[in-house]
Amino acid sequence: MVTAHHRPALGPALAVQGRVVFALLMREVLTRYGRHNIGFLWLFVEPMLFTLGVTVLWSLTKSLHGSTIPITAFALTGYSSVLLWRNMPGRCINAVEPNRSLFYHRHVRLPDIFAARLLLELGGATMSFILLGVIFCGLDLLEPPEDLLTVMTGWGLLAWFGMALALLLGTLSLRSELVEKLWHPFSYLTFPLSGAAFMVDALPRDVQDLALYLPMVDGVEMVRDGYFGSYAHAHYDAGYLVAVSLILSLLGLSLLMLSRNLVTVDG
Repeated sequence: MVTAHHRPALGPALAVQGRVVFALLMREVLTRYGRHNIGFLWLFVEPMLFTLGVTVLWSLTKSLHGSTIPITAFALTGYSSVLLWRNMPGRCINAVEPNRSLFYHRHVRLPDIFAARLLLELGGATMSFILLGVIFCGLDLLEPPEDLLTVMTGWGLLAWFGMALALLLGTLSLRSELVEKLWHPFSYLTFPLSGAAFMVDALPRDVQDLALYLPMVDGVEMVRDGYFGSYAHAHYDAGYLVAVSLILSLLGLSLLMLSRNLVTVDG
């Protein structure tokens, strides 16, 4: 008979895993960005530069974006959203190989590797989005969000979608190298379809419903609805985005449980 005295305490166990994830996150920062120059600041400076470059380019070329939205706000919300969800799967695919030796430590597990990488991508994309928004507002290039809660909700749902997709593809990559080979071209092909470069309202009516079948389009539209709802009419289904993210999460977690025996220290 198992008594309460012999049951593992949940609190201390979670604290240990929290320290493990934090240590892996710090290791990932140092491995990716190093200790020289600005070091870990590249965590959010890098996506900031990408977003800023696209904003300047679109502003100079006066790109058509199908609405009366200021181009700076259009570029910021669009490209930042793409960086949020698209980078996560790329970091989780084949994430085991460079960290395989860490599995010698009994507290380091596959979910910890994924969690550290996902938190790093989430933090970098979010910080760049916030800082660029503040800077552009300070330069009078951008108006503050009309509905901050809607922006935060849309951003959170996009992050959930990116994490769920990353978890699924990351675990699938343990079983087949084709996942990595197919993801890179697929991620580039989805960029023009992701909602970053267009508003759904500007599309032909018979195309609008088709566009919203792509979950990331719903997320981008929701972020833009919170940012400048009075400038344009946004189309999105938050329930659909939640449903897709939930299904991806369940599939990813199920595969993760089945993949624990595939990860060994000696490969």
